[in-house]
Amino acid sequence: MRFGIDLGGTKIEILALAPDGSEVLRERVPTPHRSYVAVVEAIRDLVLNAEAKLGRRGTVGLAIPGIVSPKTELVKNANSTVLIGHPLDKDVAAALNRHVRAANDANCFALSEATDGAAAGCEIVFGIIAGTGVGGGICVNGRVLTGAHAIAGEWGHNPLPAPSGDETPGPACYCGKRGCIESWCSGPALSAQFEAITGRKLRPTEIAAAAQAGDPAAGAAMDIYLDRFARAIATLVNVLDPHAIVMGGGLSSIDAFYTDLPERVECYGFNPEGETAIVKNRHGDSSGVRGAAWLWRPEEVEDGLPQ
Repeated sequence: MRFGIDLGGTKIEILALAPDGSEVLRERVPTPHRSYVAVVEAIRDLVLNAEAKLGRRGTVGLAIPGIVSPKTELVKNANSTVLIGHPLDKDVAAALNRHVRAANDANCFALSEATDGAAAGCEIVFGIIAGTGVGGGICVNGRVLTGAHAIAGEWGHNPLPAPSGDETPGPACYCGKRGCIESWCSGPALSAQFEAITGRKLRPTEIAAAAQAGDPAAGAAMDIYLDRFARAIATLVNVLDPHAIVMGGGLSSIDAFYTDLPERVECYGFNPEGETAIVKNRHGDSSGVRGAAWLWRPEEVEDGLPQ
């Protein structure tokens, strides 16, 4: 039995997966904000209550909105600030008397889709979460790639490649730099760009729908937006050469990512032999919690169970 925990800003969700990957239990509780200890206790209680209901013990994986620093072993870069500076995986492990694995939620998304999702069977998978930000995760041969600083896949904070004169120095990004891919290609960025040109306030999916319906202003905005996205993805292809790129997040419903973007990426990539496969996620919002459960491979399950 594998348990995946998705620790979000508003809810904590637990999912139990049978050995064949089928879901056998799913529950959620509000995320406590009063203290870090309350978060650890909520995760502990979710797991113990699930085991009591199912009559089985399981491994535990955590999808967190940040990373566990390889240097300090403490959580950093988390938008749930109560977690920052704490050894979350170790504290949950102590509360449950077993080993616990934690990974960034974007990495869990990539792992889920590479294991039994839209990119199942692919050797190298890059998962993109495009919404209020632009995040990414890498999965190679069924394993999450984290890197020396645990920031592998954070392509959203690379500069936009090949900027034109009017794209320099670029919009300010919350990370303190200017011209980051996220500041150009996130959902809020697209809406702001469209409003600056037209004076109209539309959500990103509404802009895409208007473009598809023949709105010339929306069509022009989407053309520029997709060109920027293609330049950004082409650098991924040149460095990582993924067998599949899986789109997730609120923008993943935009059809142009799958119909128009692959050809544009091919134009910018270095000597590709065909279009890069860009596919929509299979598990949607469940990818994070499923990926957390899959942090334990079948041959490792016994190592993650309480003795």
